[in-house]
Amino acid sequence: MKGLFQFRKSDIGIDLGTANTLVYVSGRGIVVDEPSVIALNQKTGTVVAVGTEAKRMVGRTPSHIVAIRPLVDGVISDFEITEEMLRYFIKRALGESGSLWVRPRIVIGIPSGITEVERRAVRDAALSAGASEAYLVEEPMAGAIGVRLEVQDPMGNMIVDIGGGTSDIAVVSLGGIVASKNLHVAGDRLNNDIIQYARDEFKLLLGERTAEDLKIAIGSVLQQEEPLEATMRGRDLVTGLPREVLVTDADIREAMRASISTFIKAIRETIEMTPPELVADIIHRGIVLIGGGSLLRGIDVLIERETRIPVRVAEDPLTAVVRGAGIIAEDLDRLREVLVESEHEETLN
Repeated sequence: MKGLFQFRKSDIGIDLGTANTLVYVSGRGIVVDEPSVIALNQKTGTVVAVGTEAKRMVGRTPSHIVAIRPLVDGVISDFEITEEMLRYFIKRALGESGSLWVRPRIVIGIPSGITEVERRAVRDAALSAGASEAYLVEEPMAGAIGVRLEVQDPMGNMIVDIGGGTSDIAVVSLGGIVASKNLHVAGDRLNNDIIQYARDEFKLLLGERTAEDLKIAIGSVLQQEEPLEATMRGRDLVTGLPREVLVTDADIREAMRASISTFIKAIRETIEMTPPELVADIIHRGIVLIGGGSLLRGIDVLIERETRIPVRVAEDPLTAVVRGAGIIAEDLDRLREVLVESEHEETLN
């Protein structure tokens, strides 16, 4: 029984996100929350840095060192780099217990709607990184469990996960997803919108981090009671010299307007696809927002205005998916039905 206890204490839930990777360890909670970035020395093929340290290097490295984001739009674009990153985070999460003798079971959150090939890539990366078994759960389902919605009951819950690479909109009931949409309108897309707006309106070239900082500092989807201002710094496309421009929340709103409209349309379409009995439940229970994008000023008010359904931002929305994955890892037998697919059933025999 001692060996079994040790094995279960090492079970892990992972939110493998485009922007950040979070790791939950049974009995300890969230132990890793770092950017999904890895810095690689192309001359030697060795890993220079992972996570926060690697993100600091983005745009600041010599030519032979590249900072890579191995996940694009929520799916693996570079298998080997993702495996290296996962191995690093798993080792950090397990600490001194992370020896070869303790191979954890891992539950990983994935975007809804990805292909079987993409699912297999995630699962294989986890197994190669040291997992004894790898299970997949769709991120909106994991998020719903993470915010303690009763997903196994015969009633509708609507969850909207606004991440870095993708946004997942889903209605869940009886342990499954009844209606869903996955779209690439998320944090990265909004950053690119700001970059494009600066280029078009101010002839200014911005970096990705600058755009993200502006979005966080003054970004909103509705007019604010008090105007917000920030300095936009970049390279003048005409002179090639540094230049700064004072911009307001109205500028950032205009930059993101088309993407936000697409996002709202997708929410309405998901509601239209939902059976009327579940829509009645959602009207009563409301829509729950999770993910970093849920912190964008006014997004909850705008969705409520457009859908006429109550909307609330979950408590600690950034960690909802990883908390849900961790809960599943801790109670795998009871929550097995919410998994997309289990792998290596023979290891359980």
